[in-house]
Amino acid sequence: METVKVIGAGLAGCEAAWQLARRGVPVDLYEMKPVRRSPAHSSDLFAELVCSNSLRAVRLENAVGLLKAELRLFNSLSMQAADASCVPAGGALAVDRDIFSRYITDRIESEPLIRVFREEVKTIPEAPCIIATGPLTDGELYDELSRAFGEGILHFHDAVAPLVEADSIDMGIAFRATRYGRGEADYLNCPMTKEEYMAFYEALVSAETVPLHSFEEDPSVFEGCMPIETMAQRGPMTIAYGPLRPVGLTDPRTGRRPFAVVQLRQDDRAGSLYNIVGFQTRLKFGEQKRVFSMIPGLENARFARYGVMHRNTYLQSPGILDDHFQWIDRPGIFFAGQMTGVEGYVESIASGLVAAVSLAAQLRGRPMPDFSQKTMLGSLGSHIAHAGGKLEPMHANFAMMEPLEKKPKQRKPDKLGYSERSFAHIESHRSEFFE
Repeated sequence: METVKVIGAGLAGCEAAWQLARRGVPVDLYEMKPVRRSPAHSSDLFAELVCSNSLRAVRLENAVGLLKAELRLFNSLSMQAADASCVPAGGALAVDRDIFSRYITDRIESEPLIRVFREEVKTIPEAPCIIATGPLTDGELYDELSRAFGEGILHFHDAVAPLVEADSIDMGIAFRATRYGRGEADYLNCPMTKEEYMAFYEALVSAETVPLHSFEEDPSVFEGCMPIETMAQRGPMTIAYGPLRPVGLTDPRTGRRPFAVVQLRQDDRAGSLYNIVGFQTRLKFGEQKRVFSMIPGLENARFARYGVMHRNTYLQSPGILDDHFQWIDRPGIFFAGQMTGVEGYVESIASGLVAAVSLAAQLRGRPMPDFSQKTMLGSLGSHIAHAGGKLEPMHANFAMMEPLEKKPKQRKPDKLGYSERSFAHIESHRSEFFE
């Protein structure tokens, strides 16, 4: 069996390498760390989670919940790691970043069919290969991709939320609760009165931000990961109806719903760090300390990490990649991860899985597996391959999938129907997916 080169040991690259090895395909996995790091990375472990520690919703009524369930059917390494490193997060799957990445690194490095090379790849390899160098792809490989695709290379700006140390949060003000009392009280909530909110808002919109670097002159910001200060500039009540919405929460000190609430989610297994939910930012570090310390309960917060902003690069995939993430003009070369135009951790994992399963079939001389738009896995590939107009990075959503038929007297299809149909499709195509 011919050896496949997988370039990049992030979420997509590691999942791709794992799925190939599970199908008996030898893999050479290349990772540039620690020889070279991007500005956003701090660890030498594989599958480093740069932004949030959340893999988002788990319920099957949610599209990303369905996607995670599909990944589990394929024995996803990433889902194994998430289960081994999960931390309380209500209806979401959140993980201890270090345990998560260490689990994946250990499994990859101990897999006999995977050889790991700690070196930077600067040119597009020959087929068969999977390029999963991530949204921070730059340097000589970025230049070669730019020459190959011309205007096919795009980018947007992404931002990371700050972390605070748990024992510096004032629990006389902050309270544990989940909206409407559903599930465990896994979030810390910092309540605001109207006066406190307006003072915070005024400080936020007038705070000083970090200037963009020369390579980041395009000021575009992805709507799904917008800096809190950019969102606030759209109007005084924008963030009150967004990440600070108080619906379903009651301040135990007053017995009433606060005017606004800042939520914090546990970021590590020990519960020593908390992520300020929705507060990705490019404020200067001193300004973050000043402004975010105005949040009730965070007056004396110690910041373990300040928020940062970076450029994310992705392909204008329609016309470049097919439904299986294969380069149309160069069969046998696949792409995976956020550089394809999917958005989010779980979506990146999924793209690596689809690319690997498809390439494994190709190497055996078999037809490409039929993921189809009956599954969320297949719908992601269909979206990036056939999106009309300019491709925008997008999370998994049910609108990508083949519509369900409505039952008589049903106003809209039951979302669980998507899961039932997906699982049935995967089961009926087992020979394509798993042999």
